[in-house]
Amino acid sequence: MERVIQISSREFRANQKDYFNLADKGTQIILKRGRKQAYILTPINDEDLFVSPELKERINKGVMEIKEGKGREYSLDELKVKMGL
Repeated sequence: MERVIQISSREFRANQKDYFNLADKGTQIILKRGRKQAYILTPINDEDLFVSPELKERINKGVMEIKEGKGREYSLDELKVKMGL
């Protein structure tokens, strides 16, 4: 069974090495920041950084559309609304 530890950001800063080592061994580390925000410390590997051919294609298509003038600029507020934030 996976072990879960919840700690404050202050505790994490004071003992980073220990928590990184625990995360490397499979422990799920939840970092609490104040009362409303939390983060999960998760190790990544080379496969997590892989860009698939499909994603490369979408990126290249987007770049071409921008070069062709088909792009649209959004303000930060418009992006937040569009993304439901």
